[in-house]
Amino acid sequence: MQYIVDDKSLSAAIFLPFVNQIWPGNYDAEQTGKALAKTLNITVYDGGKLVGCLRILSDGYYFGTITEALVLPAYQRQGIGSRLLQLAKENTPTMLYFGAQPGMEAFYEKNGLHKSLQSYIIEK
Repeated sequence: MQYIVDDKSLSAAIFLPFVNQIWPGNYDAEQTGKALAKTLNITVYDGGKLVGCLRILSDGYYFGTITEALVLPAYQRQGIGSRLLQLAKENTPTMLYFGAQPGMEAFYEKNGLHKSLQSYIIEK
């Protein structure tokens, strides 16, 4: 496995086939490229195949959030997600706050994270 911190080569063309295996959707390639350019992307490749990605959005001083922490289903339970979290901790300029999908609490707690703020959503 090859881990890359701040993967500048991550493009919509690479990311969209990956994310559609986890969260199928009709994502816009141009908008996806713009979003990827605004985050610190920590990626994992098996050969040339993207198998995991964690994205950090931060103002660099006050606030940071993990926008996604994703691992392909066939690669889960192999320590990849845990390593992505460790790399995020080592490479973020701020504390990180983020929401978790229901059912993922045990994974985050196993990795030494603890519940913090309650999250809410404002629908657009």
